[in-house]
Amino acid sequence: MKGKNEQRAGLLYGIGAYVMWGLVPLFWPLLKPSGAIEILAHRMVWSLGVVTIALLAVRRWAWIGELVRDRRKLALISVAAATITVNWGLYIWAVNNGQVVEASLGYFINPLVTIAMGVLLLGERLRPVQWVAVATGLTAVLVLAIGYGRPPWISLVLAFSFATYGLIKKKVNMGGLESLAAETAVLFVPALGFLLWLAATGKSTFTAGGTGHGLLLAATGIVTAIPLICFGAAAVRVPLSTLGLLQYLAPIFQFGLGVVYFKESMPPERWAGFALVWLALSLLTWDALRTARRNRALAVKLLATAAAAPATATPTPEGAAILPSDAAPPGGTTTPAPEAATTTGTEAPNPAQQKIT
Repeated sequence: MKGKNEQRAGLLYGIGAYVMWGLVPLFWPLLKPSGAIEILAHRMVWSLGVVTIALLAVRRWAWIGELVRDRRKLALISVAAATITVNWGLYIWAVNNGQVVEASLGYFINPLVTIAMGVLLLGERLRPVQWVAVATGLTAVLVLAIGYGRPPWISLVLAFSFATYGLIKKKVNMGGLESLAAETAVLFVPALGFLLWLAATGKSTFTAGGTGHGLLLAATGIVTAIPLICFGAAAVRVPLSTLGLLQYLAPIFQFGLGVVYFKESMPPERWAGFALVWLALSLLTWDALRTARRNRALAVKLLATAAAAPATATPTPEGAAILPSDAAPPGGTTTPAPEAATTTGTEAPNPAQQKIT
């Protein structure tokens, strides 16, 4: 009974995290007239404050000394921080400049980009269905380029930056809360310096916009941290395959907001491109679920064989595929979700890594 309650709670936490990420386009426009870079700097500064409070609550500090002594890991954290800066900044700019639909596309195609990077950078091999999905995704990009009259560069930069972030996080192998704390700590000094420069030159909107505007800018830390905390709570309670399916909630909500609420244009060419992307993701999801079932059946068979003949050594199944995310699940104990881990090769997109901005 306790296990079922834990899974139910994990499912609710996961849904809450991805719904919050999906609805975040409603928040960024409230911060105008602040520019995207000023909003981003506030997000970095206030996020560190929020995660510091969270770390005080859970009393996790031992990892700091280990990170400082590990120069390689510290360098990777710095690269991850730079990469997520690009992702966060572009996403805020896209939302506040009427490009919510194209931004949502970036998170739809992120699993396809992650798989492509696994093949190109890690030499991983794909199953036939995965090849079909990737080819379908490439076709979708071409169709969308025709529809937009240009390559969908916002989507591509968001997808590639987030996939790169996930790849780095997978190598760093840190918990989501600790990782976010380390990344924001790296970004804190330049972000604070930029905000002080804006204030000194009279270009800051933090106080000029009034108390309400200042509080909204400070709330960027909460908007960043709360979904990650919920995601971390979900990651330790439900299977990654479940998180892999939930990860699509965020771009679905973003797309819906772009079309219905922000009333962005969707000519037939764009609908066709999105339809191809959704087809590719459906293929990936079906293939991942089928492979997971097959691996579970094989594991059960091997266990039954071992129980019948305990003296006989039995091989263990290889290549167990699980659905999605990791750039170490933000806040989770599984290792590399944006705001997320990255799965490549024979795995389907891993949502533990889908930390959506």
